[in-house]
Amino acid sequence: MQAIIYREYGSADVLRLSEVARPTPAEDQVLIKVYATALNAADWRLMSGKPFPVRFMTGLFKPKKGIPGTDVAGVIEAVGRNITQFKVGDAVFGDLSGCGAGGLGQYVCAPEHVLVLKPEQLSFEQAAAAPMAAVTALQGLRQGQIVAGQKVLIYGASGGIGTFAVQLAKHFGATVTAVSSAAKHDLLRSLGADQVIDYAKDDFARNGQYYDLILGVNGYRSIFDYKRSLVPQGRYVMVGGEMRQIFQAIALGKLLSIGTQKKLSNLFAKPNQTDLAKIGFLLANGDIKAVIDQRYPLDEAPAAMRYLQAGHAKGKIIIDMQATAAQSVEQTV
Repeated sequence: MQAIIYREYGSADVLRLSEVARPTPAEDQVLIKVYATALNAADWRLMSGKPFPVRFMTGLFKPKKGIPGTDVAGVIEAVGRNITQFKVGDAVFGDLSGCGAGGLGQYVCAPEHVLVLKPEQLSFEQAAAAPMAAVTALQGLRQGQIVAGQKVLIYGASGGIGTFAVQLAKHFGATVTAVSSAAKHDLLRSLGADQVIDYAKDDFARNGQYYDLILGVNGYRSIFDYKRSLVPQGRYVMVGGEMRQIFQAIALGKLLSIGTQKKLSNLFAKPNQTDLAKIGFLLANGDIKAVIDQRYPLDEAPAAMRYLQAGHAKGKIIIDMQATAAQSVEQTV
């Protein structure tokens, strides 16, 4: 089969389209023919091997797993003897981040607990866009204890997680303020944002408005700015962003919550079958939608990764495994 592999850490230049052996499912796995894969910030961070402590999980000197890609949608082609939830021919989607990735290959093996059935109403591309980003947004809002009537701010609202977070917050009955570049405001309004702020011109932390819940998604703002913008019993949840933003939430969140009713925390999102099934239901019903910015064939995955790293994507970037790939590929054993 064809797959994107990398044998060293670095930029998107380390990615290679290669011919590799098709995997065989273990007793507790299914074999999926992949129709679509979505890229996530986690993919390029793992690819780069930065920050260095990440390598204690992924491989100290070179990657342990050679095929990236966590969000997949496809059709089951074989099942292990212990599989009970699925059968050959089922269309499924899921997040492979907790079981070795491998989504940027034409076939991948996965345990059944990270997958759910794909609703018939969804295309494979729409399904592939959802697992990591939508579940992360859902878990972040849940950790922030969202309830109807609250004022919610989403900083970095136009990326994969942010576009789902805006829609989910509206679904839960919140009034949503979305922060992004001005070029993405029309998109965010179409997703339900009640107010949009251009981070290049307006400072949400000094405009006199306060929020019950803030999600820090993309980019960077000081954790002190987030704290300043909360109501007395407000909550800030870091779900992503630049390393400075992530580090501050981990290192200072609990400390800055002491002596105040404000709670500042970081989210450790985890694949969850129940949460993913809920997302599938909401997508199928039209309560939320997957925003897809660009589509690439498998052989253009390095270009797709560069586009993702540039930070200008509106929603998700999809690798269409059915699109025409290059005829000449690197041969590997």
